[in-house]
Amino acid sequence: MMISRRNFLAVAGAAAAAAALTACGGSSSSTSTASSAASSSAASEAGSAAAGKIAKVALTCDTGTIDDESFNQACWSAVSGYMGDDCQYYIPEADASDEDRETMIRQAVNDGAEVIVCVGYLYGASLAWAADQYPDVKFIAIDVTQGDIGTDEIPANCYCITFKEEQAGYLAGYAITKDGKTKLGFLGGMAVPAVIRYGYGFVQGADAAAQELGQNIEINYFYGGQFYGDANITSRMEGWYSNGTQVVFACGGGIYTSAVEAALKNNGYVIGVDVDQNYIGANGVADGTYAYNPFITSAMKGLSEAVSTALSDIEAGEWSEIAASNGNFGLEDGDYVGLPTAEDSWNFDTFTVDEYEEVKDKIASGEIVVDNSSDDATKPTVSEFTTVNYIQ
Repeated sequence: MMISRRNFLAVAGAAAAAAALTACGGSSSSTSTASSAASSSAASEAGSAAAGKIAKVALTCDTGTIDDESFNQACWSAVSGYMGDDCQYYIPEADASDEDRETMIRQAVNDGAEVIVCVGYLYGASLAWAADQYPDVKFIAIDVTQGDIGTDEIPANCYCITFKEEQAGYLAGYAITKDGKTKLGFLGGMAVPAVIRYGYGFVQGADAAAQELGQNIEINYFYGGQFYGDANITSRMEGWYSNGTQVVFACGGGIYTSAVEAALKNNGYVIGVDVDQNYIGANGVADGTYAYNPFITSAMKGLSEAVSTALSDIEAGEWSEIAASNGNFGLEDGDYVGLPTAEDSWNFDTFTVDEYEEVKDKIASGEIVVDNSSDDATKPTVSEFTTVNYIQ
């Protein structure tokens, strides 16, 4: 359900996230030695108070690390910024299974966490187990829905947070096309629902702008199958840029590094994701790593704000208002998603903030409806002005 009193700013505070990485301890998922009796005791202690100061919060990742300068890092910045030293993160080994994620949750409970922030839709099945196993622990599940969990209802001790990424993707695609770019790329990480929604929204927005302009555009569309960059993905991106691609929407944690590396070699540009990633390019220019800032804009969602608000609700004794529900945040009730409008982050040539606000308001009012399909087999319908090359 939508909780309208929450009006997050769609600015994820990536600079703060970088500073927050050292705030609390970390752990891997490789070992857990406490007994089931200890687990039950820790869970009971965790649920001893319905309100008041939270003793300890854990964050568990489904894939990747907390220094991805995107999705995971934004969530970790919220936890560590809110809790100070009273938090810990747990990161998975490569190719983690449901059992591995259960192990991380078990370890977090054994370590005293009374609130666990599970980051990523792959936690669905593990949450079904954990919610039943630890009824006194409160779970905040990011990018997880009831369908992912697989239960008839969202468990009573779980709060799901999702976003309308398709709206942010639409705004990025519309803006970059209105700005005059005609050869675009979408580089997704793994084809998970949130990434798919970003990508399909991007295609829809670019096509809408192409129709308004009467301009033919072309979009290369590819999933790298991972949330980090590597030599193979960089090589593919270099091929895109050298063949005329002007800007790539790099959507999937640390996979942006391959797009940026290739862009800088070919005078190309990128669009960031989840948080305002402009600071990455600005820092690269400042330290001499980059010849120019390759980030034109970023398609963002209020990850840090959503997590911080949920923790605040728990401490205020308002857990019952959000437990067993799904906060699905978009533009209809506030700036939950969007592009950064700060002057330093607005790197378009001709597209203006006023034009952006106009199209954003049309989405918020329902005048523009963005298809929210997260089924990779159901591709967006586009006009004769747009060619999309879906690459396997």
